[in-house]
Amino acid sequence: MEDSYAEEKKPYEEKYQADKEAYLQIMGKEKRENEAMKLFEEEQKQKTAMELLEQYLQFKQEVDKENMDKENKKKKEKDPLKPKQPLSAFFLYSKERRATLLEENKNVLEIAKIAGEEWKNLTEKQRKPYEKIAKKQKEEYLQEMEVYKQKKAEEAASRQQEEEELMKIQKLEAMQLLKRKEKTDNILKKTKEQCQKKKKEEQNVDPNKPKRPASSYILFRQTRKSLVQERPGINNSTLSALISVKWKELNEADKKIWNDKAAEAMEAYKKELEEYNKSAVAPSQ
Repeated sequence: MEDSYAEEKKPYEEKYQADKEAYLQIMGKEKRENEAMKLFEEEQKQKTAMELLEQYLQFKQEVDKENMDKENKKKKEKDPLKPKQPLSAFFLYSKERRATLLEENKNVLEIAKIAGEEWKNLTEKQRKPYEKIAKKQKEEYLQEMEVYKQKKAEEAASRQQEEEELMKIQKLEAMQLLKRKEKTDNILKKTKEQCQKKKKEEQNVDPNKPKRPASSYILFRQTRKSLVQERPGINNSTLSALISVKWKELNEADKKIWNDKAAEAMEAYKKELEEYNKSAVAPSQ
């Protein structure tokens, strides 16, 4: 019985083992692929990092070279007004001996060697005149350097003051420009709002609403037609000025005619407006 059961179970166990091995192979393969991809990504990151490092080092090298060139250029560009460093006692002696030794056809190295040997053999009394001159020149140099430094400091302070004043002027001009812009923007904004308001009012105006009558002066301006006929070719600005002058020249009696016409038109307008308002309120009630 047990042998029979084992025989029946065997194919399933074999299939299970085969499936298990296949599964482990697949999983092992995927694991290896994942590990390989991980290594590949790390390698790519390292490669990118190395490339960036090389670029940085190259950039740093170029910047350092540029800064060094600038420093060397600054060193070469000496200020001609800067006091010259005084000579030491030995160099004063060498300078004095140089002319004589050159006449003896000595070269630069020979002159330096001979002057050095001679200077070593000089007594304190023989050296003293050169040391005295060197000391005096050094004192003069230090005094000149103090004046030079003071002058440079004053020039730097003056430049800074000029830059600050220029900055103040630029800021002031900028603020004025900003204020003008803000003022212009406000005017444009108000004009736009007024236009929109007027347009809206015009759209909402009832065409049946009575129109406000003209003033006495506007009625008088209607005489412009006769003035145009009297003065052909007259421009509008001259015509307007002429009408204004004629209006001012009118006596009280003549002005009263136009004022009465305007008053009569206003009374008629008020009555029409009153009737209009009544008719407008009635439907809503």
